[in-house]
Amino acid sequence: MSQPDLLIATTNAGKLREYRAAFEALPVRLLSLHDVGLATMDVEETGTTFEENARLKAVAYGEASGLPVIAEDAGLEVDALDGFPGVYSARWAGAVSAAERNEALLARLAHVPWPQRTARFVAVAVLRLPDGDCWSARGEVEGRILFAPRGEGGFGYDPIFYVPEKGRSMAELSREEKNALSHRGRAARALRDVILQLVEAGRL
Repeated sequence: MSQPDLLIATTNAGKLREYRAAFEALPVRLLSLHDVGLATMDVEETGTTFEENARLKAVAYGEASGLPVIAEDAGLEVDALDGFPGVYSARWAGAVSAAERNEALLARLAHVPWPQRTARFVAVAVLRLPDGDCWSARGEVEGRILFAPRGEGGFGYDPIFYVPEKGRSMAELSREEKNALSHRGRAARALRDVILQLVEAGRL
């Protein structure tokens, strides 16, 4: 029996790898936006929460593709900045590289001492079926913002995010270590049982 398709609404290869790792045991075929010809489709993120933005994307890409879809919104919340950049994590600094965005954030925290540099990565993933039914899951990982980037792995804010339980930055972790504890991995794993039940019920 052929496996049902499940669209992961991203063009980011790193994010797609994390979902493939989380769902590797599931009887589904994961597709990216590139696979379904929607890589250039842009959905305006007008929500004020991660869940609102994830749901907006799930509806838009689900309707455009006709497929079951998982869309997410994720970001970094820095306590000393009252949760900023939050839902604006990917775009607050304008059209700059990830390294430049990290430097801009570090500049805002230049005088914040280590104990007050607490932060968290948050991801909310929304699974939407073609009939409009939705499920959501949230994943978080707590850490601190370093004073300078460390590590060559990962992407986005990973080089400046310190994971206390590992004693390293997110960018210094192996891919397996990151998948096991990342916010995205936690949100994805929280949806695994739902996906399995939907497959068994013939709804996916």
